[in-house]
Amino acid sequence: MATIPTDFVNYKSTAIFTPENIPKMFLHLHNTRVGVYGEICVSQGQLKFYGFSDRRGDIEQEIIINAGDTAISPPQYWHKVEFLTADTQFQVCFYAQKNSQIVRDNLNERSPE
Repeated sequence: MATIPTDFVNYKSTAIFTPENIPKMFLHLHNTRVGVYGEICVSQGQLKFYGFSDRRGDIEQEIIINAGDTAISPPQYWHKVEFLTADTQFQVCFYAQKNSQIVRDNLNERSPE
């Protein structure tokens, strides 16, 4: 499983997803952006992460993520998730290099505190 480089920062996080509010794209093959790592954080239940060798490739890995655990999807990695329990809740935190344009753009979009 990939690790997030130490010079990367969390620039954005999703809402907490459940079977009722999950955007359908997460349940189907998709990938992370160039230069972006996604950290899947399961807070309740169980989620299965499928990683693929490429867009039309075979399943390369299957990881069960339990409550309190995380999994990392590296940049441009094709993957999807599957709920394993009806009570599953998870969030995705996105990381990019500290001084990258994507971090600067997202920090500028945040409202001042």
